[in-house]
Amino acid sequence: MSISTIALTVYVLMWPVIVAVVLFIIGRAFIKDWLEARREGRDII
Repeated sequence: MSISTIALTVYVLMWPVIVAVVLFIIGRAFIKDWLEARREGRDII
């Protein structure tokens, strides 16, 4: 395998990792806000 093939493979495979991290951060923030709203007895929307 050449260095360009390895670089392209790493470039293509990093995007699912970035998306997973962003979704994790958004999901964690949503759950935190949802639990806080339930604790305070109000709607999240």
